[in-house]
Formats: sequence, C-alpha cells, structure tokens
Amino acid sequence: MTPRRFAVSVAVVALAGGCVAPSSPPEDVAVVQPVERHAPNPAPAQDAAPRGPTTFTYTGALIQGGWIRGEAPAGTVRAWLGETPLTLDAGHFFAAFDRDAVPSVTLRAELADGRSIASPLTIAARAWNIERVNVARAPGGATDAFMRIRRPELERIAAARAVNADAAGWQQQFVWPAKGRISGRFGSQRIYRGGEAGAYHSGLDIATGGSGAIYVAPADGLVTLAAETPFSLEGNLLILDHGQGLNSAFLHSSALLVREGDRVAQGQPIGRIGMTGRATGPHLHWSLIWQGFRLDPLLFVGEQ
Repeated sequence: MTPRRFAVSVAVVALAGGCVAPSSPPEDVAVVQPVERHAPNPAPAQDAAPRGPTTFTYTGALIQGGWIRGEAPAGTVRAWLGETPLTLDAGHFFAAFDRDAVPSVTLRAELADGRSIASPLTIAARAWNIERVNVARAPGGATDAFMRIRRPELERIAAARAVNADAAGWQQQFVWPAKGRISGRFGSQRIYRGGEAGAYHSGLDIATGGSGAIYVAPADGLVTLAAETPFSLEGNLLILDHGQGLNSAFLHSSALLVREGDRVAQGQPIGRIGMTGRATGPHLHWSLIWQGFRLDPLLFVGEQ
C-alpha cells in the first residue's frame, strides 16, 4: 500500500508566545566639513516581544513511520513530542513517529515567560504487509557463543546512534541513496503459527542486480560508524548522523568509501552495495531512526 501523505501548516498569528532560519558617494564639487550625528537610543531589548509563531508550525507526514519538520512557538525554551525532548535549532526542530506509533501524540512547549503551549497531533495508522505462515517459529534463541560476538557490535551501534551530531541533513529533502528494485519494504512482518510475531522489517531493501554498485549519502551527515570488519548480521555497516537525533544505517556493503569522523555531503558516494552479513543476495538495506523510533525511508524520498 502506498502510504498517504499529510501536510499540516498551522496558522501563524502576530508576535507572542512530523522536514529554517532566514538568510542574506557621488563626487561633491564643494568640500564640506563632516557632521557627526547620533541615532536615538533604541528601546530596551527586554521590552521587545520574541519573534516567531504563536504556536507550533510544521509540515511532513503525520503517519506511522512518518516525520515532521517545524518551528516551535516564539519564546520556547524547551519542547517535547510526547515524552521525547526536541532539539531546537533557532526554534526549528525535527520529530518523527515510530512504526507502531499510537493514534494521538502532543507537541508541547515551555516558554520563557512561564506559559505552556500544547498542539495535539493525529497520527494515521498504516495497513502493514503482514504474512501469516502456518509454521511454528524455531525454538530457542541466540546461543551464548553468538552473543559474545554480538554484544560488542550492539554496543558500537548504540554508541553511534547516540552521538547526535551537529549536522544539517535533517533540514534537507532526502535523495535516494541508490536506484533499483524494491525487494523489501519497511514495516512488513511475519506472524507464525500460534500468533507469535517475528520482528518487522526495519528498513527499505534496494536490489541493483549485483554487487559493487555505488550508493550515496541521502543527506548531509557525520559518519559515526564504519565497520572495519563485517558485523555478524549487518555485514559492512555504515551509520550516518544527520543531526537532531536522526540517523541512517546502510547494511551489507561490499565496501565502505568513508571512515568514522568523516563529514559527507548529500549525493557523495559513501559505499558499494553487497551481501555481507546475513543477506541472501546483493542489496542495500537502508534504515532510518530518530530517537529510537524506526521510520519509513519511502516517506523521506517518495517512490522512484
């Protein structure tokens, strides 16, 4: 199902409290003595009202797995989406909604003058691709031997996603990292015999027909993880922080073209598609996370 898109713009009134700050003598025949003039003293700054909207303004996709970019009310000192704190950049913010987001959540702002402003949001539900299979899920879990390998990998992934880099990619219109057949869509899930649910697909799979094709940065960012050796599941893993808690992960690469600490620009080559780690064929798995919420990359770039 093609997700519905929603664009919301809240009216902006006069000054008060789910993807950007504003930018940019002829010759005289007679010699005259310059006269010094002084402008009148300006009114004290504390008397001026803060500039900006009186409530939250935003645009984006108010849908499970979606996102918004917006501006907080003038004078905001702290803001939240539900219980998740927002990062404010000159009053501007990014926020997003998990794959299993509840139908209603509230943007809240605390103003310097002590007032609070709330803006309720309605999040549309999605009809996910659910496959019911008449087999029981394999019993048992990960072995101790596997977890000795896996735990350090998970720690590196968590550390990379916690960086919250000073990057501006979150402000940009994202581009496709690669073009090809969509072999796996975000949110799809298997339900096994007895009703046990498997993990849902956390990203978008792009198959290009073979290994070695270059993929690029969908937006500006900082490389916070570039696995020197393949991870057990993700293979050659690359994580790119776009700022404001938003990051991309690229899995199964045959090669990485950047290193940890590199700053990359939108459209810059950053890796080659492959099938390292747990993969049945060459493809790029691209996932997006904001503050622990898993997001649908298609809602950032649209269909090819």
